Amino acid sequence: MKKITKICCIGAGYVGGPTMSVIAKQCPEIQVTVVDINQDRIDQWNTVNLDELPIYEPGLKEIVGETRGKNLFFSTEVDKAIDEAQMIFISVNTPTKTYGKGKGQAADLKFIELCARNIAKVAKDDKIVVEKSTLPVRTAQAIQNILDNTGNSVKFEILSNPEFLAEGTAIEDLIHADRVLIGGNDTPSGQAAKDALSAVYEHWLPKERILQTNVWSSELSKLVANAFLAQRVSSINTISALCEKTDANIQEISRAIGFDSRIGSKFLNASVGFGGSCFQKDILNLVYIARSYGLNEVADYWEQVIIANDYQKSRFAENIITNLYNTISGKKIVMYGWAFKKDTNDTRESAAIAVADALLEERAEIIVYDPKVSEERIYADLDYLNTRSPEENRRLLKVTKEPIEVTKDAHAIAILTEWDEFKTYDWETIYKQMLKPAFVFDGRRLLETDTMKGIGFNYYKIGQS
Repeated sequence: MKKITKICCIGAGYVGGPTMSVIAKQCPEIQVTVVDINQDRIDQWNTVNLDELPIYEPGLKEIVGETRGKNLFFSTEVDKAIDEAQMIFISVNTPTKTYGKGKGQAADLKFIELCARNIAKVAKDDKIVVEKSTLPVRTAQAIQNILDNTGNSVKFEILSNPEFLAEGTAIEDLIHADRVLIGGNDTPSGQAAKDALSAVYEHWLPKERILQTNVWSSELSKLVANAFLAQRVSSINTISALCEKTDANIQEISRAIGFDSRIGSKFLNASVGFGGSCFQKDILNLVYIARSYGLNEVADYWEQVIIANDYQKSRFAENIITNLYNTISGKKIVMYGWAFKKDTNDTRESAAIAVADALLEERAEIIVYDPKVSEERIYADLDYLNTRSPEENRRLLKVTKEPIEVTKDAHAIAILTEWDEFKTYDWETIYKQMLKPAFVFDGRRLLETDTMKGIGFNYYKIGQS
């Protein structure tokens, strides 16, 4: 088995950056180079101030500070890193297609293809290529076809190594992974490649947690795992709507069914809806694959998970409008949270974006506070929707770093991200300076109902009447 001493990762995003940082920390004898064509992003990874890294993850800055410049490097010299590496991770963005065949469902593989063609052009000796992005089934085959037709006699082994990271706990998930999945060809050289990657992970994980499969099983496992988790969220969220019409409490129901060993308690927290880069994208990908094989009933089943999630977001926004006397035009609404979950600055598919968009359509005046998401990112998320002009978005929505002060004369507060700091606020002071009646809409079930109502708030929590 070939001993790996140099690794290159193409893509310095939410997967590549943290994953390579942990590998560098756990494997000090391996040189790890993360490359990206985005100079600004690389500059951020190389910043002296570790608080300014482009990605926020608890524990990440400490690892980067410990390893950067020793065996962890961030660079824009893509070709050089490819040439020197024995193992190349591809960790670039695979967004859902916005054009052509598969629009709105299939993954856009243009960045993957560009990576493969660049590797084929640069490589002078045999390489192990590891697909690390969230990718649809048969991507490995596509990469293999591109690399095998270069005509330069270099041999490539393609591995599928899907990530199972939850943002906000990515470092913990990497260091204490439930399992690592490695898919590759069932050939002697394919097995040797799988063993080489296994050896990297075996620096810190027991061998029994490292599962080797064929490529198809590895790729599909990632989609199915995320689909199952998202299904649980959408399932409990549909029940939260029923609870609000009855005297049932969604927390009590979640607790009751969570004790059933066949079900378990994870991913049963009702909320305004799931977000992030993987759940929606992977389900839509699964839907697309099922339809491409004529399995329309299978596709319809999984598509309903997305429909239920969108319903939860629109229902939350509608509840705000209804309780504010069916008109929010000119009313000041403070939104706490923009990231799709706490302990990350990732906003992809965040429920806050959809809720804000719905409220802005009613001409509300919104002020957003998030402890880790930048003003530029918030406006970029809104502008991407093309619902309004960028100028109108900036006129109607403001971003603040003063979460308490901005509640003065506010009509309502909407909690969209479960940041722990929101629980520590002086809610009595907030109540005193808001317009009356003062409304709080808790989309993350973060606060205590009795406490908030005792202060005087009209308090609405998802999953309770």
